[in-house]
Amino acid sequence: MPDEESDATVLLAGTANLAIAIAKIVAGLLSGSTALLAEAAHSVADTLNQAFLLTALHRSRKPADTRHPFGYGMERYFWSLLAAVGILVLGAGFSITEGLRSILSPEPIAALAVIYPVLGVSFLFEGASWLRAMLQLRREAREAGVPFLQQFRGAEPAVKTVALEDSAALIGLLIAAIGVTMAVVTGEHLWDGAASIAIGLLLIVVAVVLGRDNKAMLIGRALPPDVQREIRAIIAGEPGIDEVPDLLSLRLAPEQVLVVATVDLDDSETTGAAVEQLAERIDKKVREAFPMVRHLYLDPTPADVRQRLS
Repeated sequence: MPDEESDATVLLAGTANLAIAIAKIVAGLLSGSTALLAEAAHSVADTLNQAFLLTALHRSRKPADTRHPFGYGMERYFWSLLAAVGILVLGAGFSITEGLRSILSPEPIAALAVIYPVLGVSFLFEGASWLRAMLQLRREAREAGVPFLQQFRGAEPAVKTVALEDSAALIGLLIAAIGVTMAVVTGEHLWDGAASIAIGLLLIVVAVVLGRDNKAMLIGRALPPDVQREIRAIIAGEPGIDEVPDLLSLRLAPEQVLVVATVDLDDSETTGAAVEQLAERIDKKVREAFPMVRHLYLDPTPADVRQRLS
């Protein structure tokens, strides 16, 4: 269900962005508004990014194989990183370049009767896409029992990208409307170019945030400290475990986590069969508490051996 919901969220965003991009391009060419053309570039970049995000969702679901024994979940972060680059290059690059050109060579804005309806309809479409993404994130946070911001940081990258893109798009539409209005009211057409540059700077912020988050995931991000403490407590509380000296975790995908724990066994857990049964009990309890833990490995290496190895 979560995967299908994410697909629907990205598809809705892509369809809305494609329709909006066409409308903005037509209106921008008719009116000569640089701010509107900047928003058109923003929507084109977002449309291409939805293709990246759909690719990320589908490729990451490939089953594990001998070359990738932990699956392809990391593909989500790779393709989402490409989406961030697309926002930066296509959206921000075009917006800032056109804004500077408009300030240096200002041109009057025409066809106002086209601009405002396009901005209004775009706001409605972008708002619908933004609302769906935010509702999905809030529902997932409620089901996980965590604050919204914590869920947002570790959310499905495709849905998080849609939420950030649409947030930037709504703000960008307001900036474009203000720029066009000020240019018409004051007769100073540099307002239109300034609005285009402001939209470009906004897209740079979104691209940097997305790029930073996806880079961290590709490098390897651990679970939050409080979750690690809870997992450590579950393992340490199992009869037969004296101590959990080390616990390492790695997110393979939003709902796929690898956990490796070094444990000290008490004297009663010495046989292979006893250790195997202990590992099975711990694995079951950890998965019940944290279903995203797909791989749990216990290392019962004695303390003196660990010291020699270190």
